[in-house]
Amino acid sequence: MENYEELLGVLLEKLAPLQQTQEKSHENDEIPVGISNRHVHLAQGDVDKLFGRGYQLTKLKDLSQPGQYACKEQIMLAGPKGVIQKVRILGPVRNQSQVEILQSDSFKLGIKAPLRLSGDLAGSAGATLIGPNGSVELQEGVIVAKRHIHMLPEQARRFGVTDGEEVTINFAGPRGGSLHHVIIRAVENSGLECHIDTEEANALGVTPNTKIVIQKN
Repeated sequence: MENYEELLGVLLEKLAPLQQTQEKSHENDEIPVGISNRHVHLAQGDVDKLFGRGYQLTKLKDLSQPGQYACKEQIMLAGPKGVIQKVRILGPVRNQSQVEILQSDSFKLGIKAPLRLSGDLAGSAGATLIGPNGSVELQEGVIVAKRHIHMLPEQARRFGVTDGEEVTINFAGPRGGSLHHVIIRAVENSGLECHIDTEEANALGVTPNTKIVIQKN
């Protein structure tokens, strides 16, 4: 027993590097969370109708995904039962206009927006977009975005997942929990980030500094 403190010191000294390695490994497994509010992606033809022929959107700030940015411009979104003002436009322009709303927005607008991944617009809901220079009647293009994780293909290999795979993610904290059916989007030119909407974030107490871990099945 006389050497107890000495032996304990040696043991702790040997365990310290292992603990640091485990902590670093856990950090490497963490993925930052981005919180998405309702927003619009526009085709150039619809930009012209809403803001004037040849109008160019004004970059406000860059987003986490390479080449994407929030624009200074906002529009009004209208449905059979109501309107939502000041809906932010995201750039750059796309081939087809797309509106991503919250689930509760569907009730306010009076439309049935399906739960879809970005770009999966066939047969989705329609709505009216109103800008300072005119309006656009979308026959389809309004969705509630599925939660997803952007990553590069090499990052997907590190996490042990594949493009299009559904995974479960875990949130720590006093209101933490798990979200299922999170889609992996592993393509080139991606920034590592998990995207959930503001309703999901509020329910789980998520803040801009929150990180998640993919649950291995």
